[in-house]
Amino acid sequence: MPSDPRRLDDLGDQPRVVIIGGGPGGYEAALTAARHGADVLLIEERGLGGAAVLTDVVPSKTLIATAEVLDQVSTSEDLGIRDADDLSHPTAQSLTVDLAAVNARVRELAAAQSADIHRSLDEAGVQVIDGRGRLLGPDEVEVLDAAGQQIARCRAEVVLLAVGARPRELETAACDGERILNWTQLYGLPTLPEHLIVVGSGVTGAEFASAYRALGSEVTLVSSRDQVLPGTDADAAEVLENAFTRRGVTVRSRSRAAAARRTEDGVVVTLTDGTEIVGSHALMALGGIPRTVDLGLEAAGVRVKDSGHIDTDRVSRTSVRGIYAAGDCTGVYPLASVAAMQGRIAMHHALGDAVSPLIAAQVSSAIFTSPEIAVVGVSEEDVRSGAAQGEVMVLGLETNPRAKMQGMREGFVKLIVRPGSHTVIGAVVVAARASELILPYALAVTHRLTAEQVAGTLTVYPSITGSLAEVARRQALTLED
Repeated sequence: MPSDPRRLDDLGDQPRVVIIGGGPGGYEAALTAARHGADVLLIEERGLGGAAVLTDVVPSKTLIATAEVLDQVSTSEDLGIRDADDLSHPTAQSLTVDLAAVNARVRELAAAQSADIHRSLDEAGVQVIDGRGRLLGPDEVEVLDAAGQQIARCRAEVVLLAVGARPRELETAACDGERILNWTQLYGLPTLPEHLIVVGSGVTGAEFASAYRALGSEVTLVSSRDQVLPGTDADAAEVLENAFTRRGVTVRSRSRAAAARRTEDGVVVTLTDGTEIVGSHALMALGGIPRTVDLGLEAAGVRVKDSGHIDTDRVSRTSVRGIYAAGDCTGVYPLASVAAMQGRIAMHHALGDAVSPLIAAQVSSAIFTSPEIAVVGVSEEDVRSGAAQGEVMVLGLETNPRAKMQGMREGFVKLIVRPGSHTVIGAVVVAARASELILPYALAVTHRLTAEQVAGTLTVYPSITGSLAEVARRQALTLED
């Protein structure tokens, strides 16, 4: 750690790029800038990889991977699998989950991924400083230690802000990391919650409700909406809700949590109507708040939205020349893939390279529930509201031979095509591994392929991708009639 801040100002002839935040937006930007020959300084206080690697995406999907194995066991009756001792039908309870071992693996994988990122940055020649970065002006940054003392400062030709977000909490439901938890605190639990109350039915809440039910916990999901996953494809949300019911998840629709408190051996979540739900643990999955407080935005003149997010354009520029922003702190999409793309776009633009702006219609995303839900492009709601013109075709997976072989009980593919040109403009996949299956449709949306071109692509038989081509074939025939 440099003791003299002035050492960081010895730039030579290379442009100085300073990046505050080491998550996907930050480290991808750093690697891109280094490839362009810039002198790159990356400042991170919580560990390289940010929340995506250390407390969010990598840990949650690792936990979900374990839950998927148990879910496959509990639904394998139709495949002829029986208990070896008494030939009884398999259930998730046939196996025991060692949550301490699961969480240890989660933490190990997250740490290993963080170390891999550090090696990549070292090899690229990026200087990494452990500390909290803050703007002193439009072209000057300081680094603070844990006590808030300045340990370094430097000038920069380009600054990228990639500080992420933190979990939103209720003042009446303070998270203690033991019984009342946010999503960053789940991986220290030594034993499986007997009854987990999940407050919030967005992506995070739905994913953990699905995972912990598969692991063997009793789960109650508190949803303020009529249906889980508000804002997601309604048909997909209905499939998931039906899957929740079949698997024994209790969904409290049109309910809002007012408070949560610890008891001697558990928690009580109080709803706004006075109803109390008793459980062993509560997970507050209420979204995120951008980490933009005390970042020096006002001093630098960076415009901020009412939500606290940094205002950016499609090439990640803020309102101040030379200052860019990427990731959850911008409020564009709370996706690691989007953060990484924003970071790369910012550096290409800042360093004078040709750049294509971020196009929202080409962003694909997935929800890692059971079954998974993946979407890209225009939604059916966009078509119904008149925001976009499109024709919608849905094909269930119940006739797909691979789905039958694997015992898949629910799922569908939905294709949205523009009338006239037959260009694919949107899609939804609900199935096991939908996060992998969405790629062909994402390619179609990005490269403006037609339904006929998708339908004319050979697929493996038997495969779930066969249904991706089949729905396009049916869509093309319908549009021709």
